[in-house]
Amino acid sequence: MSRSLLTLGALALAAVAVALIGSRAVDQGPVSNAAAKSDFGFLLVNPAGAAELDGTATPDPRVERWQREGWATDFSKTAIDFGDILSGGPPRDGIPSIDAPKFVPVAEETGLADREPVISLVADGEAKAYPLRVIMWHEIANDTIAGKPVAVTYCPLCNAAIVFDATLDGQTFDFGTTGKLRNSDLVMYDRQTETWWQQFLGEAITGEKTGATLKMLPSRLDSWGRFKADHPDGMVLVPNNQQMRAYWRNPYAGYDSATAPFLYDGALPEGIPALERVLLVRDSEPFAIAWPVIEAEKTIRRGDIVITWEPGQASALDTSRIDEGRDVGSVTVVRDSASGAEPVVHDVTFAFVVAAFEPTLTIRTE
Repeated sequence: MSRSLLTLGALALAAVAVALIGSRAVDQGPVSNAAAKSDFGFLLVNPAGAAELDGTATPDPRVERWQREGWATDFSKTAIDFGDILSGGPPRDGIPSIDAPKFVPVAEETGLADREPVISLVADGEAKAYPLRVIMWHEIANDTIAGKPVAVTYCPLCNAAIVFDATLDGQTFDFGTTGKLRNSDLVMYDRQTETWWQQFLGEAITGEKTGATLKMLPSRLDSWGRFKADHPDGMVLVPNNQQMRAYWRNPYAGYDSATAPFLYDGALPEGIPALERVLLVRDSEPFAIAWPVIEAEKTIRRGDIVITWEPGQASALDTSRIDEGRDVGSVTVVRDSASGAEPVVHDVTFAFVVAAFEPTLTIRTE
């Protein structure tokens, strides 16, 4: 991808950043290129942070810049090339995590349309729904379920909804947003050691915990209507302050119909659009299937794994109103066993994300 396309991506994402962090954006220093316009209809600005797109800097100047930003991360430990880290626009915690999540019983939530997407998390008889209309403005919710600390995460640029066990080697972590991206994916940090973590992989990429991996927990993107029907006694996340954000609105309108991802300069998949939805099954032998194949076949069996698709879930990244997004449907991924159907860890992401983070996988397209 050309540097000009990358710059356009930076500019477009900057507009999203302004929407996400609101008035805090004016505190981030001088603004240039103020009149640029994206394909998504946003008036765009280019904050000073976007200068990290210049890939000519050596690692040391980057580290010095991050340290000036206040990071206490041990950057001497790293598993990546620092040149792969780009600024997303907002500063650290400019997209604020949810650290004291508020829930109401399913029966009391009347503001969600049945077709709106939610992250469904079920453990030991407890069921929680995290609407994307809320979580996409915060990207991380530090929570507990059945007494277990968890990090519920969503990266809109990758459509990656992933839940992690927040306890590793006996230590419990809570997470925030760095304001950085790698392969267009959210880079999180833990507040205990300030290690940076790659959201899509759950891997520590620089800092004290470099090389460690968080355990992913089974969860799924579901429609609100399906979640309510399956878990009438469940709980649903609601905003702590309804006036804080326009929670009904998608700040990434049109993104999943674009021809190229934001802030991504890696290899693109062959034979499939970069922003086509793909099911990635994270089994001992992972595999990936393009969304149109799943929609067409509706039920796919691979060994003891059964994939089932059904309509009724709106895309959160299509129209400006989430409840009006086109129907992309939902999948269930389970393993048949003697004890019954067991949920399997999986993601519904984009083709370019699989190409970036699972380059040895071939996406099934027919």
